[in-house]
Order: sequence, then structure tokens, then C-alpha cells
Amino acid sequence: MRLLWRIRKRMRWLQLALLIGLGLVAVAQYDWSGNAGRMGDEAATPAPIANSRNISGRATVIDGDTLAVAGHRARIRLFGIDAPESSQPCLDGKGRRYDCGGRATASLAQLIGRDGNVVCRTKDVDAYQRLVAECGTAAGVSLNREMVRAGWAIDYVRYSGGRYSVEQRDARIARRGLWAGTFDAPAEWRQRSLK
Repeated sequence: MRLLWRIRKRMRWLQLALLIGLGLVAVAQYDWSGNAGRMGDEAATPAPIANSRNISGRATVIDGDTLAVAGHRARIRLFGIDAPESSQPCLDGKGRRYDCGGRATASLAQLIGRDGNVVCRTKDVDAYQRLVAECGTAAGVSLNREMVRAGWAIDYVRYSGGRYSVEQRDARIARRGLWAGTFDAPAEWRQRSLK
């Protein structure tokens, strides 16, 4: 009798483990892009990361840390930096409110220049299905590094591991960009304001 009870108990555990395993397989197979069932709508599906290791082309600036590159479906989030959001206010050196997100966007566009061509090396995909990449101009200027150096983005240490800390220190000391006044770190501002 006791042996039969043990066998039944183990069978329940095996059934539970099997259900969990099937659930994990279903989650892994689900089309998280929201395009399930749409026929002929390939433009809405992000390019697979395996096919997007190196990306180059004419860039359009979305905001101070995000690009769109012609011929690629997924947007590109600049690795390791965080720029103010388009609706995020900052204060200048005299305490006047200004559009720091717009200024960061303009700074990135100026770095890219008129020809608009960039070369990006992807590192990851973020929660919004954007490719996370280190990008530079055709002339070899690092957009990630220069945005921090100009003071219009901060070193996003959580992801960069402090890769741009020297550029950030220099921008802060020289009071360039955001550092000329006061601002909230973009991640903190988003958490508080975009709920």
C-alpha cells in the first residue's frame, strides 16, 4: 500500500514537470513581436539578430540614443549610454527649463552629419525589440562615446560597466551639455514620470 502511494506521488511530480516543460516550450515558440497570424506583413517583424551582426546604412535619428537605419526593420539603441527623453525637462546653468531631450537628439544628428551613414556592431536585443549596438560614422567617430563626451548622454553603467566613465567625468568637469545645469538621470526620470 505504501509503495503504491509513493508511485502515485512520483507520477504527480512527473506530470507537473512535464506540464511545466511543455509550457516553457510554448513560451519559447511564441511570436512575441505581435505579428502572429499576419500574412504578408514582414516589414513589421524585426530583423533576426543572427542576420544583423553588422549594420550599415543611412541613419535617421529617433532620439538621443536611438537610430533607425535604412534597410533594417529594427531600431537601434546605442549601447551603454542613456540620453534624456524627448519630453524630459532639464534646467540650464541659470535655472531655466529647456528641452534637453530635443538638444540630445540634435547633437546625435550633428554627430552623424549630412551624409547620415553609420556602421553599427550589434551586441544584444532589448525588451522593446531594438538592436543594442555600438555605432560610428563612416569616418570612425564613435557615436556612443561622443554623445557622452558632449554631455548629451550619460554613461549607463548598469549596461556599460563604466565604459564611458572617463568621457562622462570630462563632460561633467567642463560642464558640457546636460552638465551645464541640473537634470535627472534619464532612467530615474522615466521610472518616475512615464508610468
